[in-house]
Amino acid sequence: MKKAASLTEIGFSPDAKHHLFSPLPDAEPAARTSRHIKITVVGCGNVGMAIAQTILTQDIADEIALVDAQPNKLRGEMLDLQHAAAFLPRVKIASSTDYEITAGSDLAIITAGARQNPGETRLDLLQRNLAIFKKIVPPLAQYSPDCILLVVSNPVDVLTYITWKLSGFPPNRVIGSGTNLDSSRFRFLLADHLNVNAQDVQAYMVGEHGDSSVALWSSISVGGVPVISSLEKNDINLSVEMLEATRKAVVDSAYEVISLKGYTSWAIGYSVASLAFSLLRHQRRILPVSLLAKGFYGIPEDREVFLSLPAQIGRGGILGVVNIHLTEEEAKRLRRSAETLWECQTQLGI
Repeated sequence: MKKAASLTEIGFSPDAKHHLFSPLPDAEPAARTSRHIKITVVGCGNVGMAIAQTILTQDIADEIALVDAQPNKLRGEMLDLQHAAAFLPRVKIASSTDYEITAGSDLAIITAGARQNPGETRLDLLQRNLAIFKKIVPPLAQYSPDCILLVVSNPVDVLTYITWKLSGFPPNRVIGSGTNLDSSRFRFLLADHLNVNAQDVQAYMVGEHGDSSVALWSSISVGGVPVISSLEKNDINLSVEMLEATRKAVVDSAYEVISLKGYTSWAIGYSVASLAFSLLRHQRRILPVSLLAKGFYGIPEDREVFLSLPAQIGRGGILGVVNIHLTEEEAKRLRRSAETLWECQTQLGI
């Protein structure tokens, strides 16, 4: 008896994937690339260097370019990494305040940005970051017109929108780190409570990377077992207050780290390195990242907002948005999150 070489030969519909994923409008195919992988990291603060260090140890790139406005700190960080050459995979590490060094990048990661001053409004902070991004994004786009732009700076969703507008890139090649780390924190809390490995927990935070993020309780599973329905079958009901308290614990966990050590770095370093690996090695993993969300889940077509949704990512950036089932309450919260972001964007004047 002949063995089937694929599910298509067995009778599965070859169009099944088109029902699972929806493409972004105006998306473009991935550019052809050589096997030499170059990553640029803009911003050599705690987050930028945690990302660079994690990328180095995971052997993702052949070349890393570091860019920062402070030349002495920049050179010091470069030398510190170079001096570890005997313990790392062979990677060329270079740095400069001139964006010409970024030429030919496959992925440009932006971590630079202004911090909020005491008493400063969110709009004032966004205006200062807009001015900074006007100096960062155009030269990145100029020197690496085929790259993927990955924004990590906060507020990440609005800054990803700004990056898209300033770069002129198709939306599939402009991505924000979004709620990828929030989802990891969510999975950790659930795994810790259930005493399982976090990698066996499927759980997403979506929407804004911030206070209005949405926990998708309806789709949580552990080892393939739907958590909420399984608990309900055993007469274990979770109140709305308990679910909201858990969501708030996820949001507040970042603030706790900042209050204790002054900043977050290692978790975001691993989160972004995971995104870089998935993008550049074309892993086609499904991860919650900030993307152009208009038209999805009832978000109006005229709302050009970036927020996090589970998406398949690879060498072309966003390959498709997962058609995940949302409850009416989850969809309502997601649209509310989109409106919050839209109100901020409309005041920027770009």
